[in-house]
Amino acid sequence: MLIKAFTVICPWAIKRFILNKWFKYNIHKNAHIGLSWVFPKELIMGDKAKIDHFTVGVNFDKLVMEEASYIGRANWITGFPTSTDSAHFKHQPDRKAELLIGRHSAITKNHHIDCTNTISIGAFSTIAGYNSQLLTHSINTFENRQDSAPIFIGHHTFVGTNVVILGGAILPANSVLGAKSMLNKKHINEWSLYGGVPAKLISNIPVTHKYFNRSEGFVY
Repeated sequence: MLIKAFTVICPWAIKRFILNKWFKYNIHKNAHIGLSWVFPKELIMGDKAKIDHFTVGVNFDKLVMEEASYIGRANWITGFPTSTDSAHFKHQPDRKAELLIGRHSAITKNHHIDCTNTISIGAFSTIAGYNSQLLTHSINTFENRQDSAPIFIGHHTFVGTNVVILGGAILPANSVLGAKSMLNKKHINEWSLYGGVPAKLISNIPVTHKYFNRSEGFVY
């Protein structure tokens, strides 16, 4: 705990050295972590990947951030690691507690990301706005036990502010999830706008929208 606290407040060059050497992480020389408490079991950060200040990332197995991906301020990223003797999730031996963020994708700020099971965010995607919840686990009332399922968010997607995405949900590539929606199942139609509680297909999206044809993640 003391080593982690010391590492958090160190200048970045020293922090990166400690994280790579002591914690056995794989952080690119051009990546950066701000004043944040991010200590998964395994951390991989590609070229120009960045975690901003005041984000917490604990109690999950793996965080992978590909090239130029971004996690903004004050996000809470947690889960339930697989290397535990707890009775929770013993019926899911293949469960992976991980967050995978594709290249040029962004999670903005003040979101809650539950990585008890895999959350995969495709390239050139944005978890936008504030106060969204991505929740991979819950109580299965039928079986009276904790249960989990992965969340998959396709490439070139836009997730609006203050949404809820539940375990087992899929947002297809080249799609938008409208603000304050609740995505609770698998959807398959790409180039689509989804919205509502629960989210449903609302309309098609023209392939000419420039957001879905970007060559870099930053939106001016």
